[in-house]
Amino acid sequence: MTDVQATGDAGDFAVTAGPTRPRFGGTGWNWLGLLPFLLFVALFLVLPVLYLVNGAFQNAEGQYTLENILALGSDNIVASYSLSIRLSLVSAALGAIAGLLVAYAVILGGLPGWVRHAFTTFSGVASNFAGVPLAFAFIATLGRLGLVTLIFRDVFGINLYAAGFNLFSFWGLALTYLYFQLPLMLLVVTPAMEGLKGEWREAAESLGASRAQYWRRVALPVLTPSVLGCFLLLFANAFGTLATVIALTGSSYSVVPIMLYNQIRGNVLYNPNLGYALALGMVVIMAVTNLLYLFLRSRAERWQK
Repeated sequence: MTDVQATGDAGDFAVTAGPTRPRFGGTGWNWLGLLPFLLFVALFLVLPVLYLVNGAFQNAEGQYTLENILALGSDNIVASYSLSIRLSLVSAALGAIAGLLVAYAVILGGLPGWVRHAFTTFSGVASNFAGVPLAFAFIATLGRLGLVTLIFRDVFGINLYAAGFNLFSFWGLALTYLYFQLPLMLLVVTPAMEGLKGEWREAAESLGASRAQYWRRVALPVLTPSVLGCFLLLFANAFGTLATVIALTGSSYSVVPIMLYNQIRGNVLYNPNLGYALALGMVVIMAVTNLLYLFLRSRAERWQK
């Protein structure tokens, strides 16, 4: 492709070569960079989901049936989904609120720069710390003979377990989830916090708005899509957690991932096709959650541009 430019009064023309892009089969070479990603998506996302869908509508003999889908309405499976959803909602809510407060203190609270770097570095590590190591850490800290439990009992005379606390309960699991939910919230909501422009606060103050009015009428409405999107992301993060639950409470706490594991790998409740149906239900819930997250994220990006 060339550009034609007129020069001088005589109508002389200068022909200059414009930028060209290499072509490959009618498309740019840059598309080749997407091939590893597309291959990864096909092998680890698309094909497994298709395999689950096919298996969920089959019985042990390979015949297509709706029995597995209808079995999702049984009392124990409904209770399992309900437990997983409630646990995910509670841990996501706690993580979103606590993470938002920490993000405000670190980013807008006027703390030294090294504090923010320290929190960001720790959050990057802690948000990926889960499974057996996390369960062991909480047992060693807040178990019946954990370090913090013994300190409260021997130093302050407070018996946490006699007072009603139990690490191996619903709220104990929610507290354990909070360890990786709060850092993830801090990492995800940081760009939204940084997107609050100083000009907005100055304009509100020049119009006579107080600090509370600025946050109620300007800052919080701008942050709401991002915070709700982060909440959905935390919900999805908690909903698929298996190793932490099974390491902390064993298979007695029947969340959906544990029930799925028992159906596919168990000796008593072995029914792989029902496990595929359970996994398909999880995929549907996660898909809806992520679509809502992407929608809210697009709304939030309007204010961040």
